[in-house]
Amino acid sequence: MAAAIQERTDILTNPLKKGVITMKWDEFFVTGDPLIYGAMVSIVVASLAILITLAVTKRFGWLWREWLTTVDHKRIGIMYILAALLMLFRGGVDALMMRLQLATPDMTFLASQHYNEVFSTHGTIMILFMAMPFVLGMMNLVVPLQIGARDVAFPTLNAVSFWLFFAGAMLYNLSFVIGGSPDAGWSAYFPLASNEFSASVGHNYYSIAIQLSGLGTLMTGINFIVTIIKMRAPGMKIWKMPMFTWATLITCIIILFAFPAFTVALAQMMFDRLFGTQFFSMSNGGMDMLWANNFWIWGHPEVYIVILPAFGIFSDVISTFARRNIYGYKSMVFSMFAISILSFLVWAHHFYTMGHNAAVNNFFSIATMAIAVPTGIKIFNWLFTLYKGKIVFPTAMLYSLAFIPIFTIGGVTGVMLAMASADYQYHNTMFLVAHFHYVLIPGTVFGMLAGVYYWFPKIFGFRLNEKIGKISFWLIAIFFNVTFLPLFYLGLDGMARRMYTYSEATGYGPLNLVSSIGAVFLATGFALIFYNVIYSIMKSPRERLADPWDGRTLEWSIPSPAPFYNFAITPTVQSEEPVWDYKKKDIPIYRDKIKPIHMPSNSGKPVIMGVFFFLWGFCMVFSWWIPSIIFGAAVFIIMTTRSFERDHGYYVPVDEIIATENMLRGENQ
Repeated sequence: MAAAIQERTDILTNPLKKGVITMKWDEFFVTGDPLIYGAMVSIVVASLAILITLAVTKRFGWLWREWLTTVDHKRIGIMYILAALLMLFRGGVDALMMRLQLATPDMTFLASQHYNEVFSTHGTIMILFMAMPFVLGMMNLVVPLQIGARDVAFPTLNAVSFWLFFAGAMLYNLSFVIGGSPDAGWSAYFPLASNEFSASVGHNYYSIAIQLSGLGTLMTGINFIVTIIKMRAPGMKIWKMPMFTWATLITCIIILFAFPAFTVALAQMMFDRLFGTQFFSMSNGGMDMLWANNFWIWGHPEVYIVILPAFGIFSDVISTFARRNIYGYKSMVFSMFAISILSFLVWAHHFYTMGHNAAVNNFFSIATMAIAVPTGIKIFNWLFTLYKGKIVFPTAMLYSLAFIPIFTIGGVTGVMLAMASADYQYHNTMFLVAHFHYVLIPGTVFGMLAGVYYWFPKIFGFRLNEKIGKISFWLIAIFFNVTFLPLFYLGLDGMARRMYTYSEATGYGPLNLVSSIGAVFLATGFALIFYNVIYSIMKSPRERLADPWDGRTLEWSIPSPAPFYNFAITPTVQSEEPVWDYKKKDIPIYRDKIKPIHMPSNSGKPVIMGVFFFLWGFCMVFSWWIPSIIFGAAVFIIMTTRSFERDHGYYVPVDEIIATENMLRGENQ
């Protein structure tokens, strides 16, 4: 074993050593586990099924023209969300496998190494490849509609951002069948992630795939900051923006400052593993804690990157279905700014036990507890918005209301963990696992699901079935608690996280069994969401109402589904709730005549660039230098040719706009 590790290390640290290709074929494909073989077969079968379906229906041209080359922010948003749902399935399967392994003592369903790989990929996929695209997808779908824009500031760059993310996601997911998955946890601490302790290519995948995805996210952050600052409708001053738009702006500012730190750290990891540098080694001047600091300088703001947009969604949904304007509008905005600043001052609470002195731990302890204050302000503002409201309870509102008590449990346990002295007892136990699931699932997942149910008719022209939606909601809300509440008690009883098995003598069995049963029903609730989408596509009546929820913001003034140009006439805004004021106070939104609308042209370059980035990343993982240089050069050539393009888009004529509006609005409008 030691010789094999040394051989691999020699190869990796000396890239010019003979072999462009050094891995044997039996090491190239992951073998020896029936679950992996099943995954390989399912990938092949699913891919063939998609290709055969496209061939039989003759939809290759349609797929290329309408989706793969699109720069329409709505379609890009849909693709982000579809990718997020795909990753939710993948990460959910990982979670179920972990819960099955821990359901009873001395279970042998997963070997220790396979379990390490499963929990490592589960965390990475759920945070970076499920939560992030879900958030970015909702931004793409909603923000231009809320601010009265016809697209984002840089439509082609938006498409490049998506395909970079998708290339990274697919590259990362390839690791569990080719080469081997990362096995040092989602945080990939050194020295565990070094060549010495992880000789497979799993962490090569980690560093390169997340790098690609992160670059796409960084470009999206820049794009939406410019969009919100420069492309708001006339009259929409900064204090008249909807709450979700505010949340998006603040989130993108966090992205702008947080992601570069992670980008640099991932580049250093790649150089350590592929080129023999010593940034994170425990010798030759390296420092393993440098990785931990760089990771969490990004990692804790990342929590708020995926939660703040959900806060914005909850604000818009609660305001709509309580039939009241949001209570404390400016305090909600200032609290989000406070959260964004404090999010950069708490990162070391993730490693109180790793060598800091008492003064450092005290600073981060106080900062961590302080961040609960602006979060508490938001919760009270939502409660005051509900007070004396004429509340209705569609599925989106149920998720928003369930979020408040469940997330509060996550927040209170976070304050418990913030106390450094107490954290010495809680750290690396299942208590921590319960805490972050009580924050991220009701925070991010409930928020995104509320947004999907709320804006679905605006994007697709029909509602998701409310009966099925409410059944899935109650399954998720109830069995989420059945799944994760026992973990608090297991953690307090001393059960360590990342433990792949335990003996009956520990007494952990009964609560683990309850948690595993809850996970099955929780998965059933999520499966019903997928069923609801399919059922609603086939059965739901098509909307002719622009405003089925009696909404308050600009997106509810245009037809459902939203036309590709968004607004036939540029709206004029006089308050933070222009549609509500139009309905109740007869304040007009559209005052101009219909004119030709300028729109950007589709482009095939972003998707082709994404393919070459994927191929470049794959070759880099295995240290195939010549192919990687070729594919990298191809990316550079595409960017160069794009810089010389003179495509100024096209104009939609007035007759087409009028015909589209009449068709979408129907006879009832």
